[in-house]
Amino acid sequence: MSIHSLFDGAPAHVAPAPRLDVEVPARAPWSGVVRKGERLRLIDSRGQQAVDTLFYRADDFAERYSAQDTLRVQGSAYISTGTRLISNEGRVMLTVVADTCGRHDTSAGACSCESNTARFGRETKFLHACRDNFVLEVSRWGMTKRDIVPNINFFMNVPIAENGDLVIDDGISAPGSCVEMVAEMDVLCVISNCPQVNNPCNGFNPTPIRVQIYPSSGL
Repeated sequence: MSIHSLFDGAPAHVAPAPRLDVEVPARAPWSGVVRKGERLRLIDSRGQQAVDTLFYRADDFAERYSAQDTLRVQGSAYISTGTRLISNEGRVMLTVVADTCGRHDTSAGACSCESNTARFGRETKFLHACRDNFVLEVSRWGMTKRDIVPNINFFMNVPIAENGDLVIDDGISAPGSCVEMVAEMDVLCVISNCPQVNNPCNGFNPTPIRVQIYPSSGL
């Protein structure tokens, strides 16, 4: 079932409305709390846009998303429908309930000024990067760069080569592609709408995305 089919055909008077619907500009960060039972929907408005994302337990930021535990529990290299996003305490933070893209990475991490320099040359050192966005956004919640952990890259296409290398390839998400998760606990969601222009994760052209949160009683 696609995300859109969750709502298609419903009478107008009962169609659910998001309690939050925000456009995140290209290259920008965003954060907000998703309450237990609510649904978080990320929309790749124009296609081929990586959305770097972190999750923290809303009332205790020491519990946060664990890429390693998520991969171990799922036994899969990628995130898609049915994936349980696991915390460093071994608890389910969110469950992916719908996905029209089909592949999301949680191994390649976030771009940084340091990695840009190493990969693409010294002239890229001062280009904006996801790690900068994360540092700026978590500081609003009293955290520091020490609280930034390996993240999810929604809509980012990272195939694994035969020799085991990760390859950042052209995005496969179409305009309007969506991924939707239900929160299994109150979580803080922190997003960097990836500003990378040196590899094809954003089609070399960062674009806006939409973030929607639907109340549990509305779905």
